[in-house]
Amino acid sequence: MSAESSPKIVIVDESPIRAAILEEGLREAGFTGVVHISEMQSLLARIYALDPDVILIDLENPSRDVLEQMFQVSRAVRRPIAMFVDQSDAASIQASVDAGVSAYIVDGLKKERIKPILDLCISRFNAFSKLQDELDRTKSALEERKVIDRAKGILMKVKGLTEEEAYVLMRSTAMREKKKIGEIAQSILTASELLK
Repeated sequence: MSAESSPKIVIVDESPIRAAILEEGLREAGFTGVVHISEMQSLLARIYALDPDVILIDLENPSRDVLEQMFQVSRAVRRPIAMFVDQSDAASIQASVDAGVSAYIVDGLKKERIKPILDLCISRFNAFSKLQDELDRTKSALEERKVIDRAKGILMKVKGLTEEEAYVLMRSTAMREKKKIGEIAQSILTASELLK
């Protein structure tokens, strides 16, 4: 694995001994771009500054507050995150899933497990991102559909057109102006609001 193809990995760990286990496991697996953050102060800003590809968070025995801080990081950065904890409960595990943590490992900090966990973490993150993108596209298409339907309604009322005629008019206008039909529909809604 060349230095260019090696992902930049940030380890968030207050314990130098535990961080060393993670670093050693990563280096043995061929990962060279490893940065260790040991200070939790302004953690999010530091992570943004480093812009890592993957984040490994090791929390020996986290309090609720520390866990919540890490979950906020997870929600904010949209990167694969593996979180190592020594013990946990069902609520924390559920919270980690809700926060988008890709892999939540309880009592599993062993250097030989780092690479498979990292691989799992990245593939889970990619699968989740793909689903999220599909969901966003579907929502966007649904919103556009609503806008088009409302614009059709306005044209039908104002110009006395049938639904099909209103749609054909919007479509032909979109083609003539080299715009999407959704943009034309939005323009109709905007103009209608202004003329009220």
